[in-house]
Amino acid sequence: TYSPDGRIFQVEYAQKAADISGYGKNPQCGGGGGGGGKGFFLFLGGEPQGLQRLNRDVDLLRVCRTAIGLRVKDGVVLAVEKIIQSKLLVPGSNRRIQSVDLHAGIATAGLLADGRHVINRAREEAAAYKDTYRVPIPGKILADRVGQYVAAYTLYSSVRPFGISAIIGVVDRNGPGLFMVEPSGIYWV
Repeated sequence: TYSPDGRIFQVEYAQKAADISGYGKNPQCGGGGGGGGKGFFLFLGGEPQGLQRLNRDVDLLRVCRTAIGLRVKDGVVLAVEKIIQSKLLVPGSNRRIQSVDLHAGIATAGLLADGRHVINRAREEAAAYKDTYRVPIPGKILADRVGQYVAAYTLYSSVRPFGISAIIGVVDRNGPGLFMVEPSGIYWV
């Protein structure tokens, strides 16, 4: 539904879902303390195979958002905070950061299932581009296609907007790059 000034309420609700993800147990954000946290990093570039995954404790990265991206000289670093809410949670499950291709990865903040869906779509887009053009998909095109897909879910009443924000990190022929995709489908560098 639309507000009197033309805003779409469902897109704003999806943005709120992405924004409040991870706030609950973070003492720096005004939430309650406790709850162990693990950080997961994805580094793109610098290595011959293109990807190197590092798992470390990241108490230094306890910030109010659950995902960050850093563009460095030789690549891109994506990091997410994972709050362990239950002792029954299997280590390594519920990943919010995944690789799309050898040169690209995505970190998501928001609803986990929506993040998985968008990451799978990004993988399909990267594979289709590679099949068609025989080269890896450039970061700007990947961000544009993911943004268009996310935006399509804001147009119809039969589907709901995705409750995630995504950071896409790539290392392509233009060098390292970071792109942010919002629940409305808008993306920027």
